[in-house]
Amino acid sequence: MTDIDPRFATLGARPGKIVAVHLSYASRADQRGRRPAAPSYFFKPSSSLAPSGAEIVRPAGTELLAFEGEIALVIGAPARWVTPDAAWEHVASVTAADDFGLYDLRANDKGSNVRSKGGDGYTPLGPALIDAREVDPADLRLRTWVNGDLVQDDSTAGLIFSLAQIVADLSQHFTLETGDVILTGTPAGSSVVVPGDVVEVQVDAGPLSTGRLRTVVVQGRQPFDAAIGSLPSADDTQRTEAWGSAEAASAASRTGDVTGTGENPANQPVPVASPVLVTDAAAPRTGDGAGTGGTATDAATSTLDPALRAKLESVPVAALSGQLRKRGLNDVTIDGVHPLTPGSRFVGTARTLRFVPHREDLFAAYGGGQNAQKRAFDAVGEGEVIVIEARGETGSGTLGDILAIRAHVRGAAAIVTDGGVRDAEAVAAVGIPVFTAGAHPAVLGRRHVPWETDVAVGCGGTTVEPGDILVGDGDGVIVIPPAIAEEVVDAALAQEAEDAWIAEQVASGHPIDGLFPMNAEWRARYRSETAR
Repeated sequence: MTDIDPRFATLGARPGKIVAVHLSYASRADQRGRRPAAPSYFFKPSSSLAPSGAEIVRPAGTELLAFEGEIALVIGAPARWVTPDAAWEHVASVTAADDFGLYDLRANDKGSNVRSKGGDGYTPLGPALIDAREVDPADLRLRTWVNGDLVQDDSTAGLIFSLAQIVADLSQHFTLETGDVILTGTPAGSSVVVPGDVVEVQVDAGPLSTGRLRTVVVQGRQPFDAAIGSLPSADDTQRTEAWGSAEAASAASRTGDVTGTGENPANQPVPVASPVLVTDAAAPRTGDGAGTGGTATDAATSTLDPALRAKLESVPVAALSGQLRKRGLNDVTIDGVHPLTPGSRFVGTARTLRFVPHREDLFAAYGGGQNAQKRAFDAVGEGEVIVIEARGETGSGTLGDILAIRAHVRGAAAIVTDGGVRDAEAVAAVGIPVFTAGAHPAVLGRRHVPWETDVAVGCGGTTVEPGDILVGDGDGVIVIPPAIAEEVVDAALAQEAEDAWIAEQVASGHPIDGLFPMNAEWRARYRSETAR
């Protein structure tokens, strides 16, 4: 038995066809200014299917990738010439879908949507199926979120054409076969998304739910070839349709954010479709599954045992460093970082973020939207430490007060960066321990591109993996491999007790020779007095 392709895992098999409805919700039709008298359709290839958690690529040279949260119907029994009254009996299940479309190619397709909606990953579906027999098709709720903000919220009560009518109508023209998928249209609220954005769609039927279908937008690098076919293009009509309204499209244009990157195209020395982007290299890795645009985000790091945390909190970094050195670990200090607030101390597990050196075209592709930097601060958990690789480059900030507040609210233990901190006084006032190589007023794009999260990083000259244990105090920050943390801290506690006893002897007037370190005579006395 062969494994099911992940694209079709929710359905259990590859569907023969996917049929999508153009306009079906009154709210969407009213937004478009036209209400159809009867439903109309287009096909999408089954190769466009994707599971929850997948990435969708916005191709190089395009700007108008739009989401459309939808309810998907999965056919359970073949339907041909069925009536609306009997149509629902042919539906096996209901799930969530996202009918992504690239408006830059819409005019080229002349209504077929072959390229504008047929791309790989342009039909995410899932994550769970709801048995159609257990729901009222007239009472299904559909919601869509972008970066956690609710942007679509409607129900099948708002349909112009009922779900049963859509099934019956399609069955007049061809046989709906078992496993076929019908995308039933989107309500008002569909709009443009950009690399870094996370789109989630959920369908509910009373207490039953599909769960959230999650898709992360990433930037593609392979440009289209004009020698082979037509190139993407966008005009005011397509921008208005993609953004959802002329006002939204105009606002994007006024801010210079038509590419969704936060950069005015006129200021980009290398345009997105430049020949420098000729390779289709894989998007930068991210352990949160989100690409450099992701992730899922939420890659797990190890949870620190409360008892171990308590012991680590009671031992200075210098003592831990000594014990690691005895075990052959010399390159475990994050050098060159200092606390913004004197007296700061922390213990936590690493959550990592990596910046690469600034390059204009890469910042245009990855610097905007819910980029890797924002994802890291939105995903950090209680007791975790955000560790930022900035290559020791202090000529730009790697965070400011807003991100520090976000980390603090989420319960992060600390932030460590070998780069600069912007709004340093405001960051210090937030109350979260921040260890940095210095302060700088410049924004991120001057020196860095936010690249990936939850991968091994190099910070202050040492490698930090997600889940590593970090301890910081006035002496600096040290990295402890989790596998030996208990052993190291116990040895450090024992050494601290021994050093405290030696200090008492020195304070009493004893000479250091033979006492520090202890010779056999002093060792025997120490053991006798402390019963060790």
